[in-house]
Amino acid sequence: MAGQGRVLVLGLDSAPPRILYNDLKGELENLESVMEWKGMIRSCHPPITIPAWAVMVTGRTPGELGLYGFRHRRPGKYDGTYIANSTMVKARKIWDNFKRVVLLGVPPSYPPRPVRGVMVSDFITPGPEKQYTWPASLKKEIESLIGGPYIFDVEFRLEDKDRIIKGLWEMTKLQFKVFKHLLTTKDWDFAMMVQIGVDRVQHAFWKYYDPDHPRHPGPNKYEDIIPRYYKLIDELVGEILQAIPRDTRIIVVSDHGAKAMKGALAVNQWLEEEGFLVLKRKPEKPGIDLKPNMVDWEKTKAWAWGGYYSRIFINVKGREPQGTVDPEDVPGLIEEIKKKLAKLKGPNGEAWNTKAYTPNEVYPEVRGDPPDLMVYLDDLSWRAAGTIGWPNMHLEENDRGPDDAVHDWIGIAVANWDPGIPANEVIDIKDILYKLLNII
Repeated sequence: MAGQGRVLVLGLDSAPPRILYNDLKGELENLESVMEWKGMIRSCHPPITIPAWAVMVTGRTPGELGLYGFRHRRPGKYDGTYIANSTMVKARKIWDNFKRVVLLGVPPSYPPRPVRGVMVSDFITPGPEKQYTWPASLKKEIESLIGGPYIFDVEFRLEDKDRIIKGLWEMTKLQFKVFKHLLTTKDWDFAMMVQIGVDRVQHAFWKYYDPDHPRHPGPNKYEDIIPRYYKLIDELVGEILQAIPRDTRIIVVSDHGAKAMKGALAVNQWLEEEGFLVLKRKPEKPGIDLKPNMVDWEKTKAWAWGGYYSRIFINVKGREPQGTVDPEDVPGLIEEIKKKLAKLKGPNGEAWNTKAYTPNEVYPEVRGDPPDLMVYLDDLSWRAAGTIGWPNMHLEENDRGPDDAVHDWIGIAVANWDPGIPANEVIDIKDILYKLLNII
C-alpha cells in the first residue's frame, strides 16, 4: 500500500444504514462529504462488537478467531468464565500491511499489543489506572493532553438519562481530541478509530427516537438525542478532515446495525418449561441469575446464557462435572432444541423468525470455547434474558437495566473514492476493508 497515500478508517459502532443514509440525510455535512461510494456490510455470527471488529480487521470468522462474544465459558465448569481480550486475536491484522499506524479504541485491544506505531486500547480496558497504550510512554502524553484520566466507555443502562448524555458527550469529545492529536503528531499511513458511543446512545435512547418502537413514549425531551449525537460525531469528523492530508483515503464503517428491542425472552425459563433444564427449587424472587447450585445437574440436559443472542450449552458426559448427555446423543438433542425454538411465538401468539445454529454450521473452522448452539430470537428483535424467576418468560424490558435497541445484521460502509464496487452492495464484514483497499 505504500505509495497509494494514507488510509483512515473511522468505525461507528452499531451505526445502521437507516440513520446515516435516510433519517439524517442532508444533515451530516462532513460524513456525507466522504460518501463518494456508499455500500453496506453484513455482520458476522454473532453480530456483536466483539467479535465483529476483530473479524473486520483480520478477515477471519469468529470461529477461526475463537471469539464468540465479550465473555466466554471455561470448558468443564458450570460457572467458569473469562473475558475476551487482545491476546486472543492472533491472526494478521489489516494494519500489518502498512509501515506506521495510529490505532484508537479498536476492539478488542486491551491489553495493548506492540504495533508499528501507536495504540490506545478500547472499551474493555478495566480503567485508566491500567496500562492502555503502546508504547507505554504514550499514556503520560495523552493524560497531559487531556488534563486527567482517559475515558474508555460510559454507563448506558441507567434510568438517569441526563447522566448518560453528559458522559457520552464528554467521552466522545475526549476520544476525538486524542485521535486528532495522534494524527497530527505521529507518522502514519494507516489510522483507525472505533467510537463506541454510537452504540451506547442507540441502546439508551432508541425508544425515544423511533416512533415504531413498541415502547415509544410519543413526543418527549429525548427524541432528538440520537440525531444530536450523530451531529456531534459529524462536527468532530470535520475537525479530523481539516487536520489530515487531502489525499487520504477515508472509510467510514460499522460492525453491525441496530433496531428496536421488542423485549427479552427468559431463555433458561423456556428451557425449564421444555424439560431441558431442571431446578432444585423454585426461585425466591424474579430476575435472579442462574447459579450452578440452583440446578439439578443429574436431570439437566442444557442451560443458556443471555445477551443479544443466546448461547446454549449441553450438559455433556465427560465434558461437564455432572454431565448427563452421552456425546453421541448431542446432535440429536441439538436438533430437538432447534425444532422447539423454531416454534417459539411472541407474547400474543405472533409468529417469530428464530434461527439457531451450531458453530460448525456457520464457520469453516471452530476454535477456542464455542457454545453448543447459537440462537437469534425473532431475527434478533428479542434479546435473550439468562435470569430466572419471572412470572412470564416474555419480558417487556431487558433484565440487565434499561436497553432500547438490539443489534441488526446490516451496517454501513462508505469511502471517499470509487473502489469499483457497485453502490449499495452488501459486503461480508470480513471482506469489507480488504476489498476497499484491494488487499489480498
